[in-house]
Amino acid sequence: MDMKTLGAIVAEERKRQGITQLELSQASDVGRRFVVELESGKATIHAGKMLKVIETLGIKIELRTPKGV
Repeated sequence: MDMKTLGAIVAEERKRQGITQLELSQASDVGRRFVVELESGKATIHAGKMLKVIETLGIKIELRTPKGV
């Protein structure tokens, strides 16, 4: 998954829940600008903050090891 796809998922879920970018940023303890950049797919975002945002929205990420590892 690339950052554009992740950003689109975050934006879609935020809108589905009926919350603003500001409300999401406050609930996640990150800046509104961070949420804007995350939703736009910016590749150089802080992973810890990204995890806070997706956790706040209830989005689950599944990590898998490459085949053969």
